[in-house]
Amino acid sequence: MSLSKNRKQILDSVDLNKKYTLDEACKLVKENSKVKFDASIDVAVRLGVDPKQANQMVRGVASLPHGTGKDLKVLALVTPDKEEEAKSAGADFVGLDDFIDKIKNGWTEIDVIVTMPSIMGKIGALGRVLGPRGLMPNPKSGTVTQDIGKAVMDVKKGKIDFKVEKNGIIHASVGKVSFEADKVSENAKELVQTIIKLKPSAAKGTYLKSLYISSTMGLGIEIDTNTLV
Repeated sequence: MSLSKNRKQILDSVDLNKKYTLDEACKLVKENSKVKFDASIDVAVRLGVDPKQANQMVRGVASLPHGTGKDLKVLALVTPDKEEEAKSAGADFVGLDDFIDKIKNGWTEIDVIVTMPSIMGKIGALGRVLGPRGLMPNPKSGTVTQDIGKAVMDVKKGKIDFKVEKNGIIHASVGKVSFEADKVSENAKELVQTIIKLKPSAAKGTYLKSLYISSTMGLGIEIDTNTLV
């Protein structure tokens, strides 16, 4: 199959047999993004864990210093006394029973749901709708809390929730192509260092097996994990 001009330029600029430093990879990803929109930049980290074992599950949150570049839509499911706090913090939607009914009917035009411990009983019934979309609030991700204002602001500033998939891989967005390369690198470093801190004691052998960074529809570039540990 013949290569397009853009594809040939990308392959000429990247050595597929080489592992790059994170800083080098971030520059290459930006330079080689050929789409006509502000593409997301994502990392894929393959871990030496077995997610089927409860004591090897890796899940957590990372506060990216420069945010993700995405305008996340936040729904705050709260009692009336917390509504003003949620609105002041920047929540896009605030309420309770009306939004629960909307979600039951299939409405999911949101990116994150923040709520209170006392309301989780009501939200549990929404598991079939929210679960598959990764929208279910969770205390471990900081989205089930009494401090609603802080939770909303953290999400808006760039706090992301990540979880290892069944194949041992964590996927997460760390910025946009429009970001400066050093900001993408700093975001990615924050994510990777958080993942390293969460290494399960039951995990044996090499923990960070591989790490790739890529833009939307772009080439994945492998990073030398030894430069990050």
